[in-house]
This record gives sequence, C-alpha cells and structure tokens, in this order.
Amino acid sequence: MTLILEAAATGDLPEPGSAPAPLDPAAAERQALIERWAGRHGIDAARRLAEAEDLADAVAAEITPENTEDTYAKSWRVWTRFCAASQLPEREASRGSFVAFVAWMLREGQQNGTGYAPTSADTHLAAAVTGLRRRGVAVSGDDQAAARKALAGLEVKLLQAGERRGRGQAVGADIDGLRALARACPDTLAGDRDKALVLTGFHYASRSQDPAGLLTSDVTLHPRGLVVAVLTGKTKHSVRNAKISYADDPAICPVRAWTAYRTRLVAEQGQRWADPSTPAFVGIDQWGHITGGMGPDSVTRAIKRISARAGVPIAWTGHSLRIGLASVARRKGRDGIAIADQGGWARHSRSMLGYMQREDGWGDNASAGLA
Repeated sequence: MTLILEAAATGDLPEPGSAPAPLDPAAAERQALIERWAGRHGIDAARRLAEAEDLADAVAAEITPENTEDTYAKSWRVWTRFCAASQLPEREASRGSFVAFVAWMLREGQQNGTGYAPTSADTHLAAAVTGLRRRGVAVSGDDQAAARKALAGLEVKLLQAGERRGRGQAVGADIDGLRALARACPDTLAGDRDKALVLTGFHYASRSQDPAGLLTSDVTLHPRGLVVAVLTGKTKHSVRNAKISYADDPAICPVRAWTAYRTRLVAEQGQRWADPSTPAFVGIDQWGHITGGMGPDSVTRAIKRISARAGVPIAWTGHSLRIGLASVARRKGRDGIAIADQGGWARHSRSMLGYMQREDGWGDNASAGLA
C-alpha cells in the first residue's frame, strides 16, 4: 500500500521488489497523511489532494519574504548550537527543551558567549519552532507558551538587576534633523541622491528595503506632489501608493529634492537613467560612478552616514525615517488612521502606536494637570 501511495503522490512507480527509501520526519508525516486520504477517498483523490498540498507549499514559499527566510535560517542555526551545547536532539520539541533554550540564549547564546536581548531570544524561539514544524516535528502550543512565560519572567529578572540588553528602539527622525541633513548634503549627484533618499523616505515612513526596491516608474509626479508605489511590503497594508505633498519649506521639500536628483542623474549619467525600469535610487562610489541600484543594507549605511555628516546627536538608522513619520505626524495632530495608511501599517497597529513615542515623557504625561 505504501509503495502504491508514493506512486500516487509522485507519479513514480518503484522497481519491482525494491524497498522504499527511509523518509525524513516531514516526508514520513506527508506519507502518512496521503495514506489516510487514500483510505478515506481512494488513490485518485489522494493524488489530487497531494498535488494541492504541493501547490500550497509553493504558494507559501512564493509569499514568504526573503528576509523572513533569512531569519528562519539564522534561528535554526541558533537552535542547532543550543542542541549541540546541551546534548539534546535537534528534532525533538518539549517544554523543557524550549525553556532551556530561552535560558541558554539569555545566558550565553551569542557566538561570542554573551546573552541575547530578550527580543532577539523571542524571535529565535518563534523561528526555531517554525523550523521544527517544517521538519515534521510536532510542537505543542502549551510548550511554546511555557517557554514564552519563562522568557518574560527572566526578562523581568534582568531589568530588576539593572541590565537592559539590545539597542532599544532606533531614534526617530524629526524636522530639525531633516533640515540639518539637507544642509549637510554636498552639491553633487551623491548629495542630491542622499537628500532625496531621506526626505522622500521620511514622508512615506520607509523601511530600508522600500527605497531599495523602487524603480523609476514607481515614483510619479502629480500636480500636488509625488505618488510612491511601495511594493516591497510584507502585508496588504504595507503595499500601497503613498502620496507626498510639496512642503512649505523648499529646503526640505521631498518633491523638489526628488526632481532635482533625477534631473541631475540623467544630465550627468545619460538618458538611459530616465528609463522606467531603472532603479529609483542608485549607488554611487567615491569617484562618482554609478554602481547599480541600492540594496537594503546600502540604504541603511547611507542613512547612518548622512546623519553622521549632519552631526545629529544620535545617528539615525534605517528605521529612523519610519519611526519619525509616525512620531512627528502624531505630534502635529494627524489622525492615526491617516498615519497608518501613509506608512503602511494596519490601522491601530501596535507597532505604529509604539513608534508614536514621546520625546521626554512630560508633554503628554497622563498625570499632568490633574490637580
């Protein structure tokens, strides 16, 4: 029966008298599922259901962002290091192993022997669970919950001991910072690129991958400003057409900065850069040569470099523009739904509300003016 069902699932018939090859846990689980389908519905229906499963796997692979896959791969390596250090089997999941995993991560999990920040440990736990399930390992929700409860309790212990780990939330961009950055940009193609990158990115709450993924055709002029088609988002909310208006202050106007950059790029580097299929933001080396389109890492490095050149008190990161839009728009009294739509958050998103950070805890203090 097993050989027949394998043929039903794959279309391959085994050689007469041959024994089936050993299956890994994931394949064994799929095989058992196909056998149950065949028993209930017949071999033809089992074949069609198996094909539907293959399609589902292909769709899942297609819609999973590359950076998410990178996280899964990195976290699985962390899990395998833990299992090797603890002499536990990799493909086994239990309450005790998960709790031991989070404790190990906080204590010594990093490659240099230091502990991870709790947020990083939480990410690795979730991704390791995904890795186990992908490999056919059954993971109990109760066991995961026990590990998360242990992680939360250990984080409190770290805070009580005065230990705060991790970089914390990136500093948010603000209007004074934008002015400083714009003034510090040199009168060169790279300087114009930097100014357009920061000013437009702030106004649509960009992540590093967003400007890196833009083509020239994704940024269009409109009588009232720019329309930026952001197609690199992870959710239906973050894939959007963000509208950017002309600013009252020409020095930090994103529309004027974009137009000046693109005009100079074509004038100095040739008409081919006006082609709609070319990258919106190009890499430029120290000699002024175009190196191709910018990637997410180069966008992050550029924002750090631009902010350092401007002398802002705390260097900006690739996420500073995103945080800044939410924070500044909230302080200016913009509606939360309008902020969410512009920045590609789900309405009433917890992360967006977190980005609406208070500068010093005094201006919007809940206890102020009550007595």
